[in-house]
Amino acid sequence: MSQIDTLLTRIALDHLFVDTLETRKSDRLDFHEVTVWGIKSALEAAFKAGVEAGGNPPKDD
Repeated sequence: MSQIDTLLTRIALDHLFVDTLETRKSDRLDFHEVTVWGIKSALEAAFKAGVEAGGNPPKDD
């Protein structure tokens, strides 16, 4: 798993309570109800991670 995938998965878990971003070919597993404040929080975390990367994005393996 690349650094970007790891980061995005961590954000999804921490803010949206989604344990994986892998497609599992099941509506029950691939679709999630999330709160708008959870989405906002996840977007803020992703933005902050981008700012902290400072133009040096993690390597996509």
